[in-house]
This record gives sequence, structure tokens and C-alpha cells, in this order.
Amino acid sequence: MPFDAPAAPIYRRVLLKLSGEALMGDQQFGVDPAVAARIARDVGELRALGVETAIVIGGGNIFRGLAASARGMDRATGDYMGMLATVINALALQDALEQQGTLTRVVTAIEMRAVAEPFIRRRAIRHLEKGRVVIFAAGTGNPYFTTDTAAALRAMEIRADVILKGTKVDGVYTADPMLDAAATKYERISYLQVLERQLKVMDTTAISLCMDNKLPIVVFNLRQPGTIRRVVMGEPIGTTVSVEGGEPRTAQASLSEVR
Repeated sequence: MPFDAPAAPIYRRVLLKLSGEALMGDQQFGVDPAVAARIARDVGELRALGVETAIVIGGGNIFRGLAASARGMDRATGDYMGMLATVINALALQDALEQQGTLTRVVTAIEMRAVAEPFIRRRAIRHLEKGRVVIFAAGTGNPYFTTDTAAALRAMEIRADVILKGTKVDGVYTADPMLDAAATKYERISYLQVLERQLKVMDTTAISLCMDNKLPIVVFNLRQPGTIRRVVMGEPIGTTVSVEGGEPRTAQASLSEVR
């Protein structure tokens, strides 16, 4: 059935959650400028539609605190190093956005005034109202919290309509579709189903925060150019996580299947 696009975006203000790995492209680590430029073009399309856009970005392409902790590093120290990695990614994405002509502000949870603004909620909202893209870096500023949790927290603080979670796959599946050919996709799923079935959408703290505040999450394939625009225009792509759930498109998933 053809999709009849609405005349205007269905969301007024969005928070885009990107993993650090999203900036790597086919590299093993670091930032691929071509990938950053493609993401910047997609975000620029949102601004052209009048959608107020904030971004939370991870740092796993540079440093992951939890992995370092597993190898013997103090967990808090590793997490602070990971927060600094998110600032590097935020600056790289800011550069890519501004080369596309999109005004951008990097806002950090840890003060480093020489390179970015400190997080002040009302100032961040004002930037969005003025048409600037706001990139939130350094997570929540606290160890033991992931950038997923930071995304949920910032989305609620700025009163976003939705979290857009860009991934390597086109939605939420009963299992990892890259490892299990029998995995089936959910078009809609509830927060409780995500938690009960231990699906790796976002971490449990982030899902719980979204559930408590009824903040929807749309999971989609970031690697397909133009997908972010299609999501905000209301096309039924990806998977929506909200209060109302559902079952996979082609099969009922048992608890054993999704674990």
C-alpha cells in the first residue's frame, strides 16, 4: 500500500541518538569524514523542514569505558575517558554540519569552555528555538551511566517529541538479524516487551526513563541516506517503541527465541 506523506513533519522537536561507531564507516576506529558529512546532510534536511534537532553521540569508536574496566581499569576513570571521546565525536560532527551550512552548538555535561558550552537546560532549548542543532556531549557527566541514558535524560529535559535511534539495522528484531537468519522484525513494541525480552534497543535505565515519561523511540537504519527525513515525515519504517506493543511481522516470538 502506498504511503501518503503528510504535508508537514509529524514531530516538532527530536533527539537523534548516534553511537560513536556510526561515525566509523568501514574503518576499525576513529571518524570517517565522508560518513560524518552524510549524517550532516541528513540532519540538515530536518532543519530545512523546520524540525528542531538535538543529538546525543557516543564514543565507542574511540574509547569504551566498560571494556577498559573489564581489562582492569577503574570503571569511573574509564567512563570519564569515554565521556571525553564523545566530545571528540561531537566536535567532528559539528564541523561536518557547519560545512553543510547548519548552525550548531556543542554542549557538554563536563565543563570545557574553550571548546564547547556547558549544559544549561534553558540555553540549550533557546538554541533549538533559534534553529541551531544542539549536540549533547560527555553523556550525563557521571560515570556508570551510558549515552543511551544521557539521550533519554536530555530528550526529556528539552521536551523532545521522540528519540530517533540510528542503528546498523532497520528496526528491532527478535534476535540479531546479522547472526540469526530466522530473526523477525517488530513494527511496534512496548517498553515492557523490550525489557522482558531483553532486546538490545537501549539500556534498561534509558528504556525505563522513556517508559515512565511515555517518550516514544523510533529505531531505524542510519546507513540509508534520507531515512531520518522519512521517519519525521511519518513513514512507517523502522520500529516504534511506545506504550502499545505488538508482535513480529511474520511470527510470534517466544521468550526463548529472543534470548
